[in-house]
Amino acid sequence: MYEIRFVGHLSPFRAHEFEGLEMVLGPEGDTVLTGPVTDQAALHGILNRIRDLGVPLLSVRRVSSNDSEREQSGQDGT
Repeated sequence: MYEIRFVGHLSPFRAHEFEGLEMVLGPEGDTVLTGPVTDQAALHGILNRIRDLGVPLLSVRRVSSNDSEREQSGQDGT
């Protein structure tokens, strides 16, 4: 599981390029993609698509599925 955050919101036309990843549009204009990435080649493919959009990449983070579910529900586990 990876969480990839970048600046900007995608149009529905562009969003289909990231099928299989959950997309959350942040209130401050950022987008977070979360989901399973099969291997490093797949990760680089996703990052290349983001690069091709011309938007700034903010972070790439490997997360467990539990971390992802907790973040989406707004809990921090403490």
